[in-house]
Parts: sequence; structure tokens; C-alpha cells
Amino acid sequence: MQIGPYTIEPKLVLAPMAGVTDKPFRMLCKRMGAGLCVSEMTTADPRLWNTRKSLQRMDHADEPAPISVQIAGTDPAILAEAARHNVEHGAQIIDINMGCPAKKVCNVWAGSALMRDEALVARILSAVVAAVAVPVTLKIRTGWDREHRNGPAIARIAEDCGIAALAVHGRTRAEQYTGAAEYDTVATIKQSLRIPVLANGDIGTPEQAKFVLDYTKADGLLIGRAAQGRPWIFREIGHYLATGEYLPEPTLPEIRDILLGHLAHLHAFYGEESGVRIARKHLGWYAKDRPENRAFLAVVNRAETAAEQLCLTRNYFDALGIGEMRAAA
Repeated sequence: MQIGPYTIEPKLVLAPMAGVTDKPFRMLCKRMGAGLCVSEMTTADPRLWNTRKSLQRMDHADEPAPISVQIAGTDPAILAEAARHNVEHGAQIIDINMGCPAKKVCNVWAGSALMRDEALVARILSAVVAAVAVPVTLKIRTGWDREHRNGPAIARIAEDCGIAALAVHGRTRAEQYTGAAEYDTVATIKQSLRIPVLANGDIGTPEQAKFVLDYTKADGLLIGRAAQGRPWIFREIGHYLATGEYLPEPTLPEIRDILLGHLAHLHAFYGEESGVRIARKHLGWYAKDRPENRAFLAVVNRAETAAEQLCLTRNYFDALGIGEMRAAA
């Protein structure tokens, strides 16, 4: 899959998720087999560019190329300036958010709310594409609601405006994340475009990934919530698509080391106090697949220091490993 001058291999992309796809998580998913990782949504409002949060979101030091940054907003001129600003700070691909269904985003006429105004969509896309010399991509939903699935119309506008690749989430804005994703609209969009199309929504297993690619004929996949607590999903899906064979699940020692490395990066990136707090949600995602982990979370979430959080995590996984060895003996 080609996005501008960049070959995305494997054709698996970490979807942008606010509060999730920060630099530590992007770098981890890249090591775990993602072909591209998109930053969490950054504001187009220049008044907020020098806040601590925005500066952290624009930190791409040592991040593997290509660096993709998502911007969100409603004003074409402001979005164009935001694109230029992010390119000056290391972005090599600019992604425009027209897929977020959150009320606080849609209520200010951003995210997926923009799909209700196709003329405004065209003005925004044209302004951003003209503003920067790097590829510009777009994420949309299938439409506003089931009666207004205008994703195909938005997709044609995107291609006409010079968008380099399009990601389509298989739900409308009204559906949020409920129900099952539908891929017929994604397939329709793919058939009508020449630019790469990525399918998104409910892709959580190697089998589902292959089904979605075969069904939609999409050029690649955007994987979001399924990667939370399971960043190795990218190598599992990539291996299955390439060979038709399953990789074994990561061992407990491997999960322990992946998690400890992730926690240490969060502590270093955000500072100890914020890093420990932010790490708690990631610990919850890593722990969600094992019922016995609830007791661990109750303990580790009381940790106030980085050293305590790391020690409790290491000890817990080591104890789990000893228990499994005893059970197998």
C-alpha cells in the first residue's frame, strides 16, 4: 500500500484514538508489526499549540517514519495552518479527522459532523492539501446515520481534492461504536476510487482481518480498539495474512516484558506522576482477558510511584508464570 512516497508494509495501520495513541503506544505498536501508526487527534486551534498536552502530542523525536499526525477542526484556513505547523514539527503525513463520533467534537461541527456539509468538506480538503507538500489522508464514517450514508459521495470529493488515502469506519456517526460494523459501504467506496482505501471497524482477529480485506477489496486495514492491551495483534494479523498460519500467543514472560517496557516509556515521556496515572488505563486493557487479573488491578492501581507500579506488575506476572509451570507439572 502506497501513501504518497511511503510504502506501508504490512498494510496494517494503528487507528488514531484520543488518549490512547500517544508516542509510547505508537512506538510499541510499530515494534509489534504495525506498518503505520497515526497520532491521537491534535487540535487545529493555534491558541492551544503551546500547552503541555499539545507539545507532547507534537513530540516525534526518535519516532520511526513515516510520522502521521491527525488534525481536527472546522475552519479550512485554520486547518491548513495546523497542517503546516505539524509538518514543521515532524509530520510526514497529515490525517484529517471526519470520523470521530464524540459529542464534544461533533457539537462544535468537527469530526464526523462535517459529513453533513459536503461543500465544507471540499473546502477543508482542498485547503489542507494545498497547504502542505506531504500526503494528506482522511478518515470518515459511512455517513451521518442510516438514512444518510453519504460516505461514497464524501469519498469522491476526497479523491477529487487530492487526498492520498481514505480510511472508512464501517458505522455511521449515529451508531457510535454500537452494533456490528458493516462493510458493504466500504466495498462500494473502494470500487469507485483509485486512491488506497483502508477498512476500519471490528477488526480484532486474523480471521476477521482476512474476511474484511477479501470482502471489501480494501488496500489496508485500520485497527483501533482491538490493539488496546494487545499491541501484538499487528504481528499476529500480519503473519496470518502473509502465510495463512497462526502465530502462537505471546508467553507470560513476553507479555510481562512488553508491558514493563510500555510502562517505563510512559513514565519517562509524561513524568512520574502523570505517567503512573496514564499507565493505569493501559494496565486495565492488558488485564481484561484474564478474570484473575481483577485482583491485580485492585492492587497495582493504588501504586503512586513508577517504581512501585513496575515492581507490582513484574511480581504479578512472575507469580502467574510460576503458577502455570506448577499446573503443567
